[in-house]
Amino acid sequence: MFRSALRTAGFIGGPMVEGFEREFAEFTGTRDAIGVGSGTDALRFALIAAGVRPGDTVVTVPNTFIATVAAIAQAGARPDFVDIDERTYSMDPAKLQAYLTNDCMPAPQGPGVINRHTGSRVSAIVPVHLYGQMADMDPILELAKQHDLLVVEDACQAHGAEYFSAAAGQWCKAGTMSHAAAFSFYPGKNLGACGEAGAIVTNDDMVARKCRMLRDHGQSSKYFHDIEGYNGRLDAIQAGILSVKLRRLAEWNEQRRACARSYDELLGGDERVLCPFVPDWSRPVHHLYVVRVPDRGRVINQLAAAGIGTGIHYPIPVHLSGAYKSLGLGAGAFPIAERVSAEIVSLPMFPGLTIDDQRRVAGALFESLGHQAA
Repeated sequence: MFRSALRTAGFIGGPMVEGFEREFAEFTGTRDAIGVGSGTDALRFALIAAGVRPGDTVVTVPNTFIATVAAIAQAGARPDFVDIDERTYSMDPAKLQAYLTNDCMPAPQGPGVINRHTGSRVSAIVPVHLYGQMADMDPILELAKQHDLLVVEDACQAHGAEYFSAAAGQWCKAGTMSHAAAFSFYPGKNLGACGEAGAIVTNDDMVARKCRMLRDHGQSSKYFHDIEGYNGRLDAIQAGILSVKLRRLAEWNEQRRACARSYDELLGGDERVLCPFVPDWSRPVHHLYVVRVPDRGRVINQLAAAGIGTGIHYPIPVHLSGAYKSLGLGAGAFPIAERVSAEIVSLPMFPGLTIDDQRRVAGALFESLGHQAA
């Protein structure tokens, strides 16, 4: 692929990008995949193409990587939040319903709702499929239908994750249940490039066409710019790398599931370690394995002393970050997200992680909590 790119000077776009787009669309079960420069690009372009307008409000969750909210703001919209489900860490449909009922009112002209505090049209919902597990989509989609809202999935951590839709009577892959979805191929993802990359998937021809224009300076054809766009194209060499790795993704996801089952067995006997909750409607791909523990700082430090790396995804809910102080949402606004963010720890999780390594992680974790593993 490197030789092909060098020989043809096809560094941006071209056959390698088009080939990966076809392959990723087939993998996700969508009609179109549009390769872009990053997951942030993917979400921003998807929102704009789906119909989010400057000044609109877009609802998401505070327990996510900041790029989710940045993409909303960069699309010209005002981000707003609903709290998460304490078991799944993703959008709580009951809290979304309360937001649409209590904080919104019917738009005075036309369909939809407006936020009764800001007067802004609420145009879209962005459920985040966090840590490799999909959000509870059926009730979210039903609420969106009732209130005439767009739904754009943030699937940046959910390559291959599935959700059993009772409404559809079948398992549905991440990216197939909404107007469009955004994926990231940041190197640490289940499907990672050797640099920045992302993709939008959709079954809507108009959304796909507009995303292709948005990523390439608004071009409908070379040097004919129908709209103002961006420079958000997928590098051909990255597309080639992703095509090769995509062939192994299903296998790697199964390895992650096996690792998650092993962690569940190793850690499930201690009530101080709260393992990930997997509802019966979920087939996660375990991008991360996130537990909740007391005295997180001590746990992390003792694991580090034992040579075991950990992470926190994410330590500060987005509404409390300095970047979004202007929204005026202080501590206590979303108590579940705030409580969870103080307790979560991401343990080592990757294809090829051995059971011996997992036993070592479990033993060090138990020791940090004050006793030895059985």
